[in-house]
Amino acid sequence: MRRRARGLLFGLATIVLSGVAVFLIAFGTPARRVETPGVIRDGSGLVEIPVRDVRTPSSTEEVQEILRTTRGPVSIGGARYSMGGQVATEDATFIDTRAKLNDVLQLDVPGRWVRVEAGTTWRKLQEAIDPHDLAVKIMQTYDNFTVGGTLSVNGHGRYVNLGPVVQSVRSMELVLADGTRRHASRDENSDLFWGAIGGYGALGVITEVELDLVENVKVERSVVRMPADEVPNWFDAHVRGSTAAIFFNADLYPPDFEEAVALTYASTDRALTEPARLQTRTLSNSGERFTYWMVSEIPGGKRVRQELIDALRYARPEVVWRNYEASYDVRTLEPASRARATYALQEYFIPPHRFPSFLPKMRKVFRERGVNVLNVSIRYASPDPGTLLAWAPAERFAFVVYYQQALDARSREAGGVWTREMIDVVLSEGGAYYLPYELHATREQFLRAYPRAPELFALKARVDPQNRFRNKLWDKYLPR
Repeated sequence: MRRRARGLLFGLATIVLSGVAVFLIAFGTPARRVETPGVIRDGSGLVEIPVRDVRTPSSTEEVQEILRTTRGPVSIGGARYSMGGQVATEDATFIDTRAKLNDVLQLDVPGRWVRVEAGTTWRKLQEAIDPHDLAVKIMQTYDNFTVGGTLSVNGHGRYVNLGPVVQSVRSMELVLADGTRRHASRDENSDLFWGAIGGYGALGVITEVELDLVENVKVERSVVRMPADEVPNWFDAHVRGSTAAIFFNADLYPPDFEEAVALTYASTDRALTEPARLQTRTLSNSGERFTYWMVSEIPGGKRVRQELIDALRYARPEVVWRNYEASYDVRTLEPASRARATYALQEYFIPPHRFPSFLPKMRKVFRERGVNVLNVSIRYASPDPGTLLAWAPAERFAFVVYYQQALDARSREAGGVWTREMIDVVLSEGGAYYLPYELHATREQFLRAYPRAPELFALKARVDPQNRFRNKLWDKYLPR
């Protein structure tokens, strides 16, 4: 038995080392996003949209002036990490918030809140608050995105007993289609507040945001492997309601999705294993990039990750700052080339009690359709307090599906087929799908997943009667 195990490890190590050599020779640096004047590309590289003009305002007042002095459609973008054209439409005036509308305006350290401009990246915000031992309350795992963009998609992360970012938003400034400025919060212009957060730019331009902050603490990682169908019960017993747990996710291993590794980061007083307070930006020879390349390209690569790479990665103890664990660089997920394929995301939100019935249906779709899934990450989200396009009207488990998408027309069409099948499965389980990704869903599926969408449409008709704020999402689903 030992000889067999040693043989297996030797074989796996040989595959890894061979893969490393090929990767380093052929794919030393990640693919770069090519910027073409007058053309807006999103984070996946799948969508290119020609626009009339690109504006880079540096203040709310300049945004107001743009809206007052232009005619026709207006689109809004920050870091542009959506994957289906949610940031632009043809012949629009494109408002680029990231270029100049990106200052940290006010920091209240005793009160633990901050006011930032919408184009501020989460990384820039982290750099401003970390010296004061403060941390972001809710954000996505990667810090390259802009604050305004995260609000527009009502993003979420791996935070225990929290959910969408709206739970941390105190207020915001919103510029409407006629150039008027509105302060929106739960108590003032609340209809705009609940509509604009998660509204994908349908109502106006978010220019400033006030956010709650929390204490930056040390967190210790724990790692537990288990059968995938045991995740909900294990979460209930060990994570739900914990006052110490801060981050949680469980990764399902493709292609079988039978085993999960649960990663929990809980506050601790133990000594740091990594002294850095924020992660550095080292892209070449990234271990994360190599792992995903191997999983997607090399036969047996998925098993190598499961049995060797992750076993070694999680064998060592890890104690880091909360801000460190919240400062991953999304560029480490970039493919080496987009000549024939890219990486993409879909995400599904499932009621916890439907986890056991959803999991085998998900497996079935992926297997029958031959989807090249690199990873499925499970997170928990507590209920959304009231946004019109809430993806978590009650508590949900989020299944974040990271997969390789070939770029030829036939493969992209096939991607739409399995995505619609998955959405039907999710809807049959009382769940929803996430909107920042490729727009494969039918209008009927969209309305079933987001039954309050007609309320958003009615609000938009009132504050944007000429339908100036447009992008590919609303071009497809807004009633004509």
